[in-house]
Amino acid sequence: MANVCYKLDDVNNMDHESFILHFGSIYEHSPWVAQGAWSCRPFGSVDVLHAAMDSVMFAAPSAKQMELIRAHPELAGRLARLDQLTEASRSEQSEAGLDRLNEDQIAKMNHLNAEYLNKFRFPFIICARLNDADSIVSAMRTRLRNDPIGEFQTALGEISKIARLRLADLVR
Repeated sequence: MANVCYKLDDVNNMDHESFILHFGSIYEHSPWVAQGAWSCRPFGSVDVLHAAMDSVMFAAPSAKQMELIRAHPELAGRLARLDQLTEASRSEQSEAGLDRLNEDQIAKMNHLNAEYLNKFRFPFIICARLNDADSIVSAMRTRLRNDPIGEFQTALGEISKIARLRLADLVR
C-alpha cells in the first residue's frame, strides 16, 4: 500500500471527492463502497470507518456484491504473472509468499483456482496477509467442499478482513 497515512480527523474533514480518491480502492475496484460510507462521517475510529464501509458492502444487492467478489484477482494467477495487480493486491500476495512459488506450487495453485472458479463462478478470496501459501492451499481445498451460498458469504467476510487491514495501513 502507499506510504501515505491519514489522521482520523483528516479523513473526517475530506470532501466527497477526496474521500473517494483515497478510500475508493479499499474494496477492490469498487469505489461504490466508499461512496456509500462517506455520508456516515464523522468516524470515531478506524473500526467505525470499517464498519460503515462493511455495512454498505453487506447491504448491497447480491449482484453488486458478486461484482465486488469478481473484481478480486486470482491468487498467484495470470494478473500476478503479468504484473497487473493493484499495488495493494501485489503487496498482500507478496506478504503471503505467493510471488515466490516454485513451478509445482504455481501449477497446484492454478489447478485449485480453476476448480474453485468452475464450481463457484468467482475467484477464491482469502485475506492473504493473514495466511501463507500453504494455509491458502489448505483453505482452498477445504472451501471447495462448501455450498455456493455459504462460500459467497465466506468471500464477503474475507473481503471485510482485507479492507480492515488496508484501512489500518492508511488511517492512524
